[in-house]
Amino acid sequence: MTYELPDGPFEPKALIIYGGGGHGKSLIDLVRVMGTFEIVGLIDDGLEVGSEVMGLTVFGGGTLLAPLAERGLRLAINAVGGVGDVGSRVMVFERILNAGFTCPTLIHPKAFVEPSAHLADGVQVFPNAYIGSEAKVGFGAIVNTGAVVSHDCRLEAYANVAPGALLAGGVTIGEGVLIGMGVTINLNVEIGAGARVGNSAVVKQDVPEGAIVHAGAIWPPS
Repeated sequence: MTYELPDGPFEPKALIIYGGGGHGKSLIDLVRVMGTFEIVGLIDDGLEVGSEVMGLTVFGGGTLLAPLAERGLRLAINAVGGVGDVGSRVMVFERILNAGFTCPTLIHPKAFVEPSAHLADGVQVFPNAYIGSEAKVGFGAIVNTGAVVSHDCRLEAYANVAPGALLAGGVTIGEGVLIGMGVTINLNVEIGAGARVGNSAVVKQDVPEGAIVHAGAIWPPS
């Protein structure tokens, strides 16, 4: 079952949001505050067709990406946070891109991004976040509310930096890494791809790929 899709034509800044959960709600507000884009509706694989989230209609699931693209819609936002499973977020990006959509970069007006920083497509930057000089943020990464990404940091694709995390200068965050709330990472530390750093941890040295640093821990363990 699907809701009747809008026929178009669509404005160049019209977009669809994939995902109507908590992260999706945050993105709806972010997009509305930006004032740059027009949200035409939502698609979600779990919500009831025809239901509403913050005044936006759920048209149906991910199979609607292709029909929407055929109608001329060109922009889509991935609102699957992937905190518990980054693979689900990556899968949604693949579906969006394979259908021919572009994922715009979203920067909340109350975030601050230095002019020399570089943000790839699909990056999402939330209020009161800071991205420093010559930092590089890869495709689909999230810099959440109040997070600090200092000068010369590098975030690879799909990295997720949670609210209040503090990355000192020159930190590298590998692909698909989750940095929890309130984490502190020392200067020039590298977090390997697929690692997870729990809330409030303090990271003083490099973390291997796929490793887990538990919440509140100091890394490396003594």
